[in-house]
Amino acid sequence: MKRIAASVLRFAFYGVGALAIGYLALYAYAMFTGRDLQPGDPIRIFRKPDAPTYSVISTSLRA
Repeated sequence: MKRIAASVLRFAFYGVGALAIGYLALYAYAMFTGRDLQPGDPIRIFRKPDAPTYSVISTSLRA
């Protein structure tokens, strides 16, 4: 029983380590391939052209 518990614990430890290494690899990829951000640069938010607009208040909703 102790051998099974030690084996499960070892695989859990290896799994957490693999996740951490994967996270660091993705972070390094994003840092090296991402564009440089400068203060004052506009934030570009891409949305579908046919998406509805929610910022305009309809006259029928006003009280």
